Amino acid sequence: MRRLFPVTDETAAQASNGAPGADVTDREWGLSELAEVYAYPAADGPWLRANMVSTLDGAGQHEGRSQPISGPADMRIFGALRALADVVVVGAETVRQEGYRPARAREEFATARTRAGQGPAAVIAVVTASLDLDFSLPLFASPLVPTLILTGAQAPADRIAAAEKAGARVVVAGDGAGVDPARAVHALAELGHTRLLAEGGPRLLGQFVAAGVLDELCLTLSPMLVAGEAQRISGGPSVKVPQHFELVSLLEEAGFLFGRYRRT
Repeated sequence: MRRLFPVTDETAAQASNGAPGADVTDREWGLSELAEVYAYPAADGPWLRANMVSTLDGAGQHEGRSQPISGPADMRIFGALRALADVVVVGAETVRQEGYRPARAREEFATARTRAGQGPAAVIAVVTASLDLDFSLPLFASPLVPTLILTGAQAPADRIAAAEKAGARVVVAGDGAGVDPARAVHALAELGHTRLLAEGGPRLLGQFVAAGVLDELCLTLSPMLVAGEAQRISGGPSVKVPQHFELVSLLEEAGFLFGRYRRT
C-alpha cells in the first residue's frame, strides 16, 4: 500500500525518509498504522464518519450487496474503522441484505480502547422505523455488547417489546415513525458514544448528508465496473447546495483507492 496523499507533512516525511508527499514502497499496512491514519480528530461533541465503497462507474453495491465490489485491503480498513468507533450506525435494510453480525473484540486494539474509555467492541445501532428485524440473529441474540435500536416515537409497540425481549436497547430519536438523523447523533452522544461510524446503506447515508450532520467520509474507490441500475453510495432527495469536503488522506493498494474526506 502507498500513501499518495499525506495525513500530515510530519508523518509523510517519516514514511518517505524526509520527502513529504512521496510514495511509500508497496506493502500491506498493519492495523496499528491504519489506526493512526484513521484516528478520530479531537472534537468537543460527536463526530460522525461514514465508510462506503463505490465502483468506478458509481455503484455502491452489486446485486444488493457491497461485498462483491470490496477487497482484502478494504476489509482491513473496515475492521480498523470499527475498532476505532464507539458505535456503528447501520440501516435496517443493510442489516438484512448484508447479514450483519455483532462487532468483535480485536486483540490488537484492546489496550487502545481501554485507554480511550471504550468497551471491548463497538456497539451496533440499527436505524429502523418498522423494527422489521429477525431478533434471533446473532446481532441481537449474542452480541458482545448489547445492540441498539434507533427508531421513532410512533414505532410499533409490539416490535419494540420484541426487540427489548431479545436484549436490544431501544432509543427513540424521532417524533414520527422514523428517525431524525440529527436527533440520532445527539441521542448516541448522550449515551457516551461520540466516535460514530455509519456503514450505510445509501438511504441512511443520504439522510445524514441531507441533515448536514456528516463530518467525514471514508470512501473506497473499487477498480471495478458493474453497469446496471445499482444505487450510488448516497440516496434520497438532493441537497439544495452541494456540500464541500476536503481530502485528508489517500491510500492505494491493488488498484483500490482509499480516500478520507472531511467537511470544510
